[in-house]
Amino acid sequence: MNPEYNFNFSNNIILEDDLVLLRPLQESDIENLLEISVNEPETWKYSLVGADGKDNLVNYIQSAVKARETQKEFPFIVFDKKSQKYAGSTRFYDIQLEYKTLQLGYTWYGSAFRGTGLNKHCKYLLLQFAFETLEMERVEFRADNNNERSIAAMKSIGCKVEGVLRSHMPTADKNVRRDSIVLSILKDEWFDNVKENLKSKL
Repeated sequence: MNPEYNFNFSNNIILEDDLVLLRPLQESDIENLLEISVNEPETWKYSLVGADGKDNLVNYIQSAVKARETQKEFPFIVFDKKSQKYAGSTRFYDIQLEYKTLQLGYTWYGSAFRGTGLNKHCKYLLLQFAFETLEMERVEFRADNNNERSIAAMKSIGCKVEGVLRSHMPTADKNVRRDSIVLSILKDEWFDNVKENLKSKL
């Protein structure tokens, strides 16, 4: 498929396999994510935008849905088929169809879903869509340089470290700025080895 530059990200994109389903995040999903939001505030320790507590979750979802209307972001809610529960959220953002690049992030899961293999299934589906349907040339990832768990997860799916942006963004503590590590996967890398290596880990 050769995507048109006006690809409509408001389409009802659904990505799924035997373990996970990703569908467009909606304002009505507040109830589906509220338990994690209220009971697991540490989920957003390294996030630039938190969804801890009902008010923050409402703002988080409303902002994400509004960003989809600009065609620069596409947020998903993640459903774990094994437990039949909603696990968290992730999204494409900084989508540049004309340059064939996008970023993949804003990813968070409740504690019960971390370390279960769920993230690898999500990343496989998202990367497959980015490279094989949208025909992206590059998918970029960023994280707080102190977030060892997130960095290890990105490396394990095949991301390559490009460098660190120093004093890049303010954290939730407005008096502290974070260094952001930048990683990426290129289209050739996806087809050459990343896809098969990731698939073998599912």
